[in-house]
Parts: sequence; C-alpha cells; structure tokens
Amino acid sequence: MALPLPPALSDTIVALSTPPGAGAIAMLRLSGPDAIALTDGVFAGKRLAAQPSHTLHFGTIRDEARILDEVVVSLFRGPHSYTREDVVEISCHGSDYIVQQILTLLTRRGARLAEAGEFTKRAFLHGAFDLAQAEAVADLIAADSALSHQVALQQMRGGFSQELRELRGQLIKFAALLELELDFGEEDVEFADRTGLVQLLQEVQALVRRLLRSFELGNVIKNGVTTVIAGKPNAGKSTLLNALLNEERAIVSAIAGTTRDLIEDEVSIEGIRFRFVDTAGLRDTTDVVESIGVERTKKRVAQAALLLYLFDITSTTPAEVQAEIEALNPGRQIPMLAVGNKRDVASDAEIAAFQPLPDTVLIAASRGDGLDELQAALLQRVRGEGLDRTGSATIVTNLRHARSLEKTSAALDSVLLGLAQGTGTELIAADLRHALAALGEITGEISSDDLLTSIFTQFCIGK
Repeated sequence: MALPLPPALSDTIVALSTPPGAGAIAMLRLSGPDAIALTDGVFAGKRLAAQPSHTLHFGTIRDEARILDEVVVSLFRGPHSYTREDVVEISCHGSDYIVQQILTLLTRRGARLAEAGEFTKRAFLHGAFDLAQAEAVADLIAADSALSHQVALQQMRGGFSQELRELRGQLIKFAALLELELDFGEEDVEFADRTGLVQLLQEVQALVRRLLRSFELGNVIKNGVTTVIAGKPNAGKSTLLNALLNEERAIVSAIAGTTRDLIEDEVSIEGIRFRFVDTAGLRDTTDVVESIGVERTKKRVAQAALLLYLFDITSTTPAEVQAEIEALNPGRQIPMLAVGNKRDVASDAEIAAFQPLPDTVLIAASRGDGLDELQAALLQRVRGEGLDRTGSATIVTNLRHARSLEKTSAALDSVLLGLAQGTGTELIAADLRHALAALGEITGEISSDDLLTSIFTQFCIGK
C-alpha cells in the first residue's frame, strides 16, 4: 500500500543518474507529475505527451533556439515506472558541460534537483517495495563480489521481506486474539490457546535467531574480511601476500625487518572479499622505525576479523609456534589459522611434526604450493557450517536489520517468560506488540521521517 506523499515529494525532481565525469553517455532522470511536460518543453522531436509508456525517442534538447545536444529520451508512465510516477530519462553525450547545461535548463523550467536516494525513496513511499528492499538497492549498487551481489539481489527481489512478512503474520494472529481477550477482560475468557502460542513463539524465535546468526556471515559478505598476516621476520609474510594477490605488491628481501609499515590489498576468493594486511615482523628491536611497525602490527591484529600466523617450518618447533600464537592471540579469541611456510625446503620430519596440529596449513609461498589448501581453509573459517551457496538461505547483511531482530528476540523472550509465569494478558500483549513493532521497522511498516532520512541520504544522488 502506498504511503501518503509529503508535499516536498510531490514536485518533479531531476538528477544525473550515471557517474559524474566525461564519458560516452550520461543519463539524466526526471520523476514527478510534470516530468513529461517539462521534457516536452525542451525536447525537439515527437511530442512526448502523446507517446505510450516504455518507448524511446530521438531528438534534440534545445534552450530556445540553441541546440544543447542530440539525445535519446526514454518514457515511462506511472505507475509502471521505478518510482511509480511519470519518469523521463534523457541519454545525452557524457560531457560535464552538456550535463550541466541540461540540468540548468530543466531546473530553470521548474524541476528541482533530487536529494540523495530520492528516486528510491519515492518508490518506497508509493509502495513499489518495502524498506528492506529499498536498502538492498543501495547494497546492489555497492556490490563488489559475487556473493554480495547474490545476497543483495535476493533481498531486493523480496526474499528477506517475504520471510519477515510470514513471521509477522503469524504473530499478528495471536496478538489479535490476545487483544480480544483484553476487550472481554471482565468475562475471564481465553481466546488464544496458550499451548499453541508457546509453540508458535518458539518456532518464530528459532527463525529470528537463525537470521541473527546469519548476520556475522552477512557482514563478511558485504564488507569483506580483514585478514592480518603476522609472524616473525623472514617468515615469508610479504611473499605470501604477493602470492595471494598474484602480483608484486610487497617488497621481498632476505633482510629481516624489510616490512616496517602495513601493506593492504583486496582479493576475491570464490565471491568473498578478503582484505589482506601484511605487517612488520614480530621481534624485539632497537630500531625506532621498526619498533613502531611492530606496535602497529599488534594493534592491527587486535582489530582483525581473521588472523594468519605465518611461521617458518625449518626454524621453529610446534611448541614454539603455540607459545608465539598464545602471546599474540591469547586464548585464540581472534579467529585464526596457523600457516607453516617453506615446506618445499623442509625435511619430512619437520613437516610431519606440524601436520597433526589443528587449524594449520603448510605451504611454500615462494612457489605457490599449498595456496589452494590455504584458500579453502580461509573460506571454511569464514563460511562456517551451513552457508547455502545456492542463494536459497536468507542472510542478514544490514546492521539496522540485525538490531531490529535483536529487539524482536528480546521481546519474544519476555512473552515466553510471561506465559511460563502466568503473567497477565495485558503485559504479554504489550511485549508481543514490541516484537511486532521491531519486525515492522525492518520492512518500513513502522517508520519515522528521521529513519527514512538516515537511510536514503546514504544513497547516491541519481538513485
């Protein structure tokens, strides 16, 4: 159902919807009640007001007698458009000068420059999709890996929203019966089956918690995995970084302490984006610059989503490696993998000593040996168990959604506790309303102007 439009959203807006800067083509978009009439006033070609929706028209944009450019105009009549309003898209040559001239002309004729995300905001307010789907539009634009694209597309097409609607619909049925009991409070009757309500709430709570658990993975898919490579000098950290990136990104030298600052770069492994950080070798040193690098390494390790502790198989023992890891990552609080390097020059006995250790991969970074096993271990650490790579599993990627699910879960816990303790219907109904409100915040069934402003100002201007 379309929401009532604020007066400020009832005018006609215009914006550049392609990236700024010189290019072959630029596209300007107008949306609103006067989009077609405004364009007709500057377009020399077919009269757009007389043309059907979803048609293309060639002509020129003119400021009085002066021709600004030859263009192709796309016509979309509401409600069959992105915003569900009349929409006109003008494709012109991608000159900054031409774009500014056309924008100036259209605003002079009565259009208003669009605010960030205003086209998508209008689509939401007109009921084209819900708030979760609208946010997925921004995620889809920002997607830079196969999995982030896959998850954003599924959410934009309503997969997550449909699951939430089903959850909310089940809760609403029982909430209605509880409210009915309140209306007949003096009659001392129960319309809602308490046993059935507990079972339903437990099922809904299990689904909510599954969605919450998926946020850890969703955050990784959306933002990438900060993976710090740490270890002693000359363990091969820079060589490993270069091998993972498949380029000479870091300087490799036999001289200990070559890397003194953090070197970062990204690579996508089977659709998951990893941000690898090469660090200064961990050792006691009197070199002032190197000691600063060591301190930076320790701070970066504390901020890591995943730690690769690299060690030289030929110059250390399993006990020494375990002690070094414990000193750097006490209790292994940061998810990590131990990576033994130089297996190509290690003896069979040295290799055999490390093979039984858990979460350990043996490689030869200089030759690329074992990189496939390392990448597989990285993916396993990130995915955990149960990642459905077919795209059928709903994955939460939005922090706002996760917080609303946390509020939902807490409210459901209160309802279940109230039912177990025989709490009065009025208090149980109030907690159930809180759960419904928290779920409604995700899809925008319950929203505020401040919330909408916060969400849509994060969009690009032309979307």
